[in-house]
Amino acid sequence: MATGETGFEDVAYDLISVQYHSLKAGHDYGQYVRDADNAGLQDIAAFFREVMEQDSARARRCHEFLRQISGTEQGGPATQ
Repeated sequence: MATGETGFEDVAYDLISVQYHSLKAGHDYGQYVRDADNAGLQDIAAFFREVMEQDSARARRCHEFLRQISGTEQGGPATQ
């Protein structure tokens, strides 16, 4: 069982990292949507909304995987 420098299982750390970055990006995309809306560029605003939804789904999926490995050996010490 390999652990990263943090002492946590690499998979748990990786999932948390992807989840964090997806949520952070989703927050930032909200501003991009407003910018495109304010510029009257509805097709671009729709694109940013789509990207935001994809990141939200990605973060949700990470959460599901983290619950799946919680309490298991694969989850590492943070999830036991």
